[in-house]
Formats: sequence, structure tokens, C-alpha cells
Amino acid sequence: MPDVHVLVNDFVVKLRKRKIEGSKATAKQTAELLRSVISQQRMPHVNQAGALIDAIKMVGEQLIAANPVELAVGNIVRRVLHIIREEDLSLATAAIGGLNLSAESDEDDDFNRDDHPVLSAAAVAAAARSTLRPPSLQALLEDVPNPATVPRSSSSGGDSEGKSKSADKTSKRWKLKHNVIEAVNELIQDISTCHEQIAEQAVEHIHQNEVILTLGNSRTVMEFLCAAKEKKRSFRVFVAEGAPRYQGHVLAKELVARGLQTTVITDSAIFAMISRVNMVIVGAHAVMANGGVIAPIGLNMVALAAKRHAVPFVVLAGIHKLCPLYPHNPEVLLNELKSPSDLLDFGEFSDCMDFGSGAGSHLLHVVNPAFDYVPPKLVNLFITDTGKEQVRMGAGVTELGWNARTCRNEPGNGEKELSLNRIAFLSKRAVRYEINNIVLKANWRLSSFLLSKNWGTGNLNVWSNW
Repeated sequence: MPDVHVLVNDFVVKLRKRKIEGSKATAKQTAELLRSVISQQRMPHVNQAGALIDAIKMVGEQLIAANPVELAVGNIVRRVLHIIREEDLSLATAAIGGLNLSAESDEDDDFNRDDHPVLSAAAVAAAARSTLRPPSLQALLEDVPNPATVPRSSSSGGDSEGKSKSADKTSKRWKLKHNVIEAVNELIQDISTCHEQIAEQAVEHIHQNEVILTLGNSRTVMEFLCAAKEKKRSFRVFVAEGAPRYQGHVLAKELVARGLQTTVITDSAIFAMISRVNMVIVGAHAVMANGGVIAPIGLNMVALAAKRHAVPFVVLAGIHKLCPLYPHNPEVLLNELKSPSDLLDFGEFSDCMDFGSGAGSHLLHVVNPAFDYVPPKLVNLFITDTGKEQVRMGAGVTELGWNARTCRNEPGNGEKELSLNRIAFLSKRAVRYEINNIVLKANWRLSSFLLSKNWGTGNLNVWSNW
């Protein structure tokens, strides 16, 4: 197995040279690299979790600095750090449970108590706090055995006792690393299958004879649309070409090859065609903590057009794209500039790029940003590989509380949620108008009543009759 430093340096070079494109590929390779770092990390006798956390933090800082725009790298690093803390907390909780059971069964036997490790006050406090919050997904998936239920053989000899203690310490030392690697393997599997899990929900959102608009080339969107096609749903797709890289042309060819009715339109024709569209379905580069979306360039214009014509704007994103940072954070780099050659041919515009006489600057400047920011108020629905989250009426997404995967697999609740979501989409303005009228009337009558009560006791009967 190659040295971990060589693996980290090679991956850093790939990130700096932008040889890895796409959030899914970046997230998967980052998780695989961190798994190699964990497997080759030497575990000390004490504070094994601290050693793993320090190693992951050191590698994570290098990866994030190599390509700050690729937020999926930082998301995976934070996810792995969370896994380490959760697994360490699970082992500490299991050890505390074993101590409690041992104390109840053998209160007068001090010899058995010496077999358990001495836990720090921080571990005990963390285990106590864990009982006050619901378990994480990793804790639910893991089957950690209770140390108290493991039979221990008693020995009267001092040598056998010392050997059992050393073997027990060695097993506990490697238990944390084993659990963390297993959890990272599950994370890699979730990243690999995120497209399929998102596509399973396509039939709940795409209906017969609808018109779907998308922009650019997103594999998640392509699998989502093709999954609805496989369920015998007949619909048409409008694909904006996504200038200047024209990734929409690639998506249109793939959709036609899969048997979907596809129409390619220019980016400038989005406002003209949006009135014929039933739903906008797009991918995302990252989803920020406030619900804002970092997406390919041009999607903010699509979101504004959808908002103007009351068309639902749906974003497909795997959980590896959920970023806990806010757009205004100084460490967040929201955009980068691509090569000007995507816009102009240097041979044809070479005379315009010469320096002006005495000005000392170029006569022609070319700006080619890669990403766009869509504010949360323009997004109606997020669909992830763990469920869907609808935006609250009249506001943006402020908290990303994703539904459990088992909830959407129930046959009865899925159709009810679908119908309610669709009603909320189609009648959002009407419902908001009725709610505002009700609140306005209630406040006006309450103000009139309070005014009549403060006006004077002599006029109270007159005002109450009114």
C-alpha cells in the first residue's frame, strides 16, 4: 500500500489542477483518501479518537486549501470527523453501561471492577449528554455489542490476568478504528448510490403530459428524468443550452438516446418559454446552511423566471452537497473564473486585447464565472437521497431537516405527501393571500375592541354593540 503522504500529495495536485470535476467524484475520492489515512494511522494507547481527529484535520486543511470552491471536500471531512466522535461516544456509552451492570451484579466484588477501563470526566459527561439527543444515522446502523454481555473468564493466576487485560486493551484500541472504517465505507456507498436513491422519487413529482425545464448537464437530473420515463410517464423536457460551455447539448443528446422528448432552447429564451413549463428541475453544486444554492451559471436567471410565473423550482442534491457554512462566511469561496477562451477566440480578438496607448491596461476584458448563487426564497423544494424538504410558505429554507428514508417508503403516506406538496405549489399565492386577509381582519377587530375598552366605560356598551 502506498504511503499516505504520497496519496495526499497526489490528490492535492489533482484538486489544484481541476482534474476532478463534479461534486460526487470529488466527495467519493475524498472519502476514500480519508479512509486510507485512518487505516494507516498508528493508534496510541490512550486518546485514540484524538489521534484520528488530528490526522483528519491536518489532511483536511490541505485538501480544502487546494480547491476552496469544491465545497464537497470540506463536507466529507466534517462528516468523517463527526463519525469519529460518534463512534468514540458510542464506545464510551457502552463502557459506562457495562460498568453499571457490573456494579449491580457484583457490588461486593472489587476484583471484577478492575477489568474495566477508567473513563475520563469528559467521556462520562459526553455519554450523559448523548442520552438527551436522538441517535445519529450512523449510530442506528451500527450494531455495537455491549461489553457487559461479553463473557469473561476468571483466572486466579497473575500471569493469565495480565495477559487478559493486555488483550482487552489491544482489542479496545482497534475497535474504534474498525468502527470508523466501517462507517466511512457506508458513507462511500451512500455517495455512490445517491443518484439512484434520488431517482426513486421521480415518479412522485413528475406527472403525465408535463413540461420540465432544466439547464446545464447534471447526471442527477438525467437519472431523475429517465427514472420517470421508465415508469411510463410521458412528458417533455426543455433543456437550456448552458452557454458558454453548452453542457445542455450533452444532456439533450443523452435524454434523446434514452427516449425522452427533448427541446433545446437558448438561455436568453428562458423567460419566453417559462410560461409553458410546469416545473423546473435542476442540479446543484452545493447547498448552503441558509438554503441558498450554489449552482452552474445561469440558474439564478431561471429561478427568477420561475418565481415570476409561479413555477415550482426543484433542486436535486445528495447529502454530500449539504454544507454547514453560510454564503457570507469569509472562508467560503462561492465562485471562480473559467478561461476566456470559452467565450472568445484569441485569434479573432487579438487586436482588441493589446494595451492602449499610455493607458497601461487591456482594452477588452473577459469575465467567465463558473457558478451562480440562488437565494433560498427562490427555491420551492429540495430532493435528496434521504427524502425531500419543502420550503415553508412565503419563506426560504432556513433549516434543512431531511425526512427519514423509511418515511417515504410507506405506500400510504407517499401519495398524501405528494398531493399536499403539489397543492402547496399550485395554490401558494392563493393560500398566502387568504392567510394574510384572515390575520389582517383578526388584528383589526382586536384593535377595535381594545380601543373601545380604553375609550371609556361610558361608551363601552356602544362599542361592543357595534
